[in-house]
Amino acid sequence: MSAKLLDGKGISKEIQKETKVKVEQFIADHGESPVLAAVLVGDDPASQVYVRNKERACARAGIESQLHRLPATSTTEDILAKVVELNEDSQVNGILVQLPLPDQADSRVILDAIDPQKDVDAFHPHNVGLISQGRPQFLPCTPHGIVQMLKRCGIETTGKSVCVIGRSDIVGKPMAMMLGQKDSDLGPEMANATVTLCHSRTQNLASITQQADILIAAIGRPNFVTPDMIKPGAVVVDVGINRTEQGLVGDVDFDSGKEVAGFITPVPGGVGPLTVTMLLENTLMAAIIQIKSIA
Repeated sequence: MSAKLLDGKGISKEIQKETKVKVEQFIADHGESPVLAAVLVGDDPASQVYVRNKERACARAGIESQLHRLPATSTTEDILAKVVELNEDSQVNGILVQLPLPDQADSRVILDAIDPQKDVDAFHPHNVGLISQGRPQFLPCTPHGIVQMLKRCGIETTGKSVCVIGRSDIVGKPMAMMLGQKDSDLGPEMANATVTLCHSRTQNLASITQQADILIAAIGRPNFVTPDMIKPGAVVVDVGINRTEQGLVGDVDFDSGKEVAGFITPVPGGVGPLTVTMLLENTLMAAIIQIKSIA
């Protein structure tokens, strides 16, 4: 029996409608729209697609978006200058530096320079520290989207065994921190998991993934997770987006994996749309925080 699909695209549309209502109320209360500024360095095709999707999502939610393009030859100093400019612009509520950056640019230095109150990706050390303590200002978009999807599909994490494959600062680490907390913004039933964080040096990986009630794959390798790695009936969340000769595929062998899992996300149409949607939520939250700070 095939797994039930977790429809990230449909859930994303549902959340965006809710966000639009909240944005309309913000505009009614304050007379201006929240503003998200994206910095795009170079002409990477995937990055351009992501930024375009974010612009469209902003428009649907009533959030104003700005796109600041810099040449692929931009240095760390060039990009920092733009970040400082946006930090100082009181009309800008959220700042997004699209990754990856060119090799000559120091991503960590640049992301650390973003004002924590405008850090809608939640990459700044200040925001990461708050997440680790269970009192986040912003939640990173992909992990937050995953928790939202699980919640809206009636899948609780409390008491569950969760395996996260991949230890990136963007997905793996914050995902593990969030699910291991005592509580969450969606209630304790969406936290309190027993989390195992696996990576490229993990030995006997399959023996660990086979025990997971919820398996989250974010390793960036096409079709890496095979059916023998999945516990029968498990929830499988595929974060990967890999471009192959056969088209877009995830980190999970979807066709065979769905015959073992109880629930599974497709690629595309699973986690991706929710990442963009949670960025809108963070931009609205940033605008609210900044209004309160000057009140």
